[in-house]
Amino acid sequence: MDAASSPMPALYIGHGAPPLLDDPVWSGQLAAWARDLPRPRAILVVSAHWESAPVMISASRAPLVYDFGGFDAKYYQMTYETPDASELAARVAAMMPVTAPVHQHASRGLDHGAWVPLRIMYPDADIPVLQMSLPTDDPVALMELGARLRPLRDEGVLIVGSGFLTHGLPFLTEWRIDAAVPGWSSDFDAWAGEALARGDVDALADYRSQAPGLPYAHPTVEHYTPLFVTLGAATDPEEPGLQVIDGFWMGLSKRSLQVA
Repeated sequence: MDAASSPMPALYIGHGAPPLLDDPVWSGQLAAWARDLPRPRAILVVSAHWESAPVMISASRAPLVYDFGGFDAKYYQMTYETPDASELAARVAAMMPVTAPVHQHASRGLDHGAWVPLRIMYPDADIPVLQMSLPTDDPVALMELGARLRPLRDEGVLIVGSGFLTHGLPFLTEWRIDAAVPGWSSDFDAWAGEALARGDVDALADYRSQAPGLPYAHPTVEHYTPLFVTLGAATDPEEPGLQVIDGFWMGLSKRSLQVA
């Protein structure tokens, strides 16, 4: 891929759930964020909803994955048909070590951790999008993966870690966008926001010992750990990034990050 004039940033975004597409507040924030970014030549997404090791990458132009239940039927009819991402797939595969080769999935398309936010941010679906699996929950290993992917930013690729800064679904008692925020969610969000503002990668990585609100904020950690791919892809992971979006949705933290 040709070099871009300046590096793209890397993002960690909260991807919500399909009703995000109908929420004017959060969807408006994501759309405004995209307008402020340089236009990417391609997008690489590491989503919480594809945990697989060794690393796998999605098939270009494959049908979307509707990996959710209990929502309006219209969300299962939505499409997001992006251009062929084979060039990016080959580039990513070439960047991985010989001892840990990438596996190309034959039929898997984008899951909702990718297509829901991108349908808002890039509604014309005119940018190639490749999804990569989340191969581990180890922050150090994920930062190493992000660092390996970092050169893609110089080639115009937007690297996106997609999760949800709090994701205690089993402990929610209200299913409204404006639901009251549980203490475990606000406590974890505040802790993470402060650590991000300090550039305290060590604290963020030591979340199991240091973070308040656990295990409720993350009974499983796959929605938190894509953050470390993003931080690893930063030029300097300890340089505080921009916390572009904050607040809560259904009681869960929307906090999202942009790093240079």
